[in-house]
Amino acid sequence: MERYAAFLRGVSPMNAKMPELKKAFEAAGFEDVKTLLSSGNVVFSARAASEESIERKAEAAMKKHLGNPFFTIVRPVEALREILEADPFAGFRLPAHAKRVVTFLREEPGKKIELPLELHEARILGVQGREVFSAYTPGPHGPVFMTLIEKTFGKEVTTRTWETVKKVAK
Repeated sequence: MERYAAFLRGVSPMNAKMPELKKAFEAAGFEDVKTLLSSGNVVFSARAASEESIERKAEAAMKKHLGNPFFTIVRPVEALREILEADPFAGFRLPAHAKRVVTFLREEPGKKIELPLELHEARILGVQGREVFSAYTPGPHGPVFMTLIEKTFGKEVTTRTWETVKKVAK
């Protein structure tokens, strides 16, 4: 059995209760299921399989048990630990109050992206495989980093703070 993390797009306590989300994952056959932070982070064990196959299985179970197949991106927990250990933000001089975020993609970008890309207080700093590393400083324009991410990579992505990725990878 391998340990995986599922990052769901658009989940909040208003549209998915964590106990029901946990039950949906268990009904899909996943084991030792835990939800984290009430925002669509699920850690679980499963037989080794492709991430795509696990994503489809999780989405089908959520549709059946919750009525909504939240867009899901899966990563092995070990891969998250490797990202954290490599710390792709270390080479950048970021203000102390900057928020670091990781955007997960299902596929590697099909085009080369000239970096950094900026919009107001948000910057895409790097792309490594299917992960995008950005930073923003809270400002008067609100969370513009998502506008920048979606304009660059589309809406079939999901984003987590660096701190959330740390908690999920424990």
